Amino acid sequence: MKKTPLPLALLLLTATLLGGCSSTGEFKGQTTGTAVNLQQKNFKVLKAAAKGESSGFKLLGLIPFASPTYAQAKVDLYNSVGESLAGRAVALANQTEDKSSTYLILFSIPKITITADVIEFTDSTK
Repeated sequence: MKKTPLPLALLLLTATLLGGCSSTGEFKGQTTGTAVNLQQKNFKVLKAAAKGESSGFKLLGLIPFASPTYAQAKVDLYNSVGESLAGRAVALANQTEDKSSTYLILFSIPKITITADVIEFTDSTK
């Protein structure tokens, strides 16, 4: 029986300990049965370019301790409007999503930023 060389065994052990998997999900292309016509004057802009962010933390840029989430970024976006939106007919228009990471020596900070115009639908066509 042939012995495995010690450096190869250490390399395999290190790769096993540092290896892992992470996934992020996106809910794109959602559809509803609602048709909206923004060419009419049936809406008002509550806040243009509202912005929400979510940050995480990765040790050595590989080992995630906290991951940024789209849900937290969207909550932050709605909070940035500065007024209660409960029970109101609001929607996001011109939504963009950006992912970025800041890499430092021992860690990285991944970030998700969502920017959108928050609009409210009105009953009248003024």
